[in-house]
Amino acid sequence: MLLSTLSFALMNALVKFLVDYSTLQLVFFRSIGSLAITFSFLKAKGIPQWGNQKKSLMLRALFGVISMILFFLGVHYISIGSAVTLRYVSPIFAAILAVVFLKEVIKPIQWLFFIIAFTGVFLIKSFDSAGSNFGVFLVLFAAFFSAIVYIVLSKIGKNDHPVVVVHYFMLLATIVGGIGCLFYWETPTLTDFLLLLSLGFFGFFGQLFMTKAFQNAEAHMVAPFKYVEVLFTLFFGVFVLSETYDALHLLGTFLVIFGLVLNVLYKSKLK
Repeated sequence: MLLSTLSFALMNALVKFLVDYSTLQLVFFRSIGSLAITFSFLKAKGIPQWGNQKKSLMLRALFGVISMILFFLGVHYISIGSAVTLRYVSPIFAAILAVVFLKEVIKPIQWLFFIIAFTGVFLIKSFDSAGSNFGVFLVLFAAFFSAIVYIVLSKIGKNDHPVVVVHYFMLLATIVGGIGCLFYWETPTLTDFLLLLSLGFFGFFGQLFMTKAFQNAEAHMVAPFKYVEVLFTLFFGVFVLSETYDALHLLGTFLVIFGLVLNVLYKSKLK
């Protein structure tokens, strides 16, 4: 899980570093690298790339692409540390959606955890160095669509191979990003071209290591470690991208992660 969070943090830092390129160009390069890997994997293993639940797989891909576009767009307006932290509130949205669509129950103490997390969101919104409410809105909207992805994934379950699920996502993202590149293209330098391609590399291995983490240990043991991505991203933000975070912003980050980790640990005890 730590290798996964490091891979995602590197990808996050690169997205911010390459922020002068259009959002759809970033989406294209983030996706096409991973698509090449998923296609090669499925071909080598003889796994049908179109899966069994085509409608659900397509919905997961659609909502995932919307979330990615909104997140990458939001990174243009706020610090990468803020963006990654705010995106992590998606489990709260997912819990609320599960109540509505899956008839699950949220315990009163879980609402307390959610309030703690959203207090952190308020502090981040108020004290992010960029001061962009629009950027905060975009990333929270991205988190909402990520929550819908969680709901669809719960429906897909184990009836399709995880790489097939990712393959659909990357295929649609490549198509959408590719069409966008026709209208918003900026020719990269050789260095930037290699960095753009590496977005897909780090993104794929982030997914791979996370999947292996959940396959090799109980979920409640490894799930809290995924929030280390925020710490890695803050590190890259400060020391590589020269971003600044004041005390209240960092307190907000802590409250978001604290509330979410408490919820993960509480849910693990219910199982």
